Amino acid sequence: MANHKSALKRIRSNESKRLVNKYKHKTTRNAIKKLRDTTDKKQAQELFVDVSSMIDKLAKKNIIHANKAANLKSGLAMHIASL
Repeated sequence: MANHKSALKRIRSNESKRLVNKYKHKTTRNAIKKLRDTTDKKQAQELFVDVSSMIDKLAKKNIIHANKAANLKSGLAMHIASL
């Protein structure tokens, strides 16, 4: 158990931030899966704009590593080009 008031507050804030990060990460993963399942190139290109934005936001907030974000976007771009 925490000994200081500030430590108790840190525990509370960490839990709420963890839940928000978990939600954003899961939402992005679902969007990536939806994009990968798409067979229409035009629709995939429209989805790619939104998904790449979501990935950039995760990387900016250090929810995922910047290199992972770049690898994801590169793989999705290659997937769209192969459609």
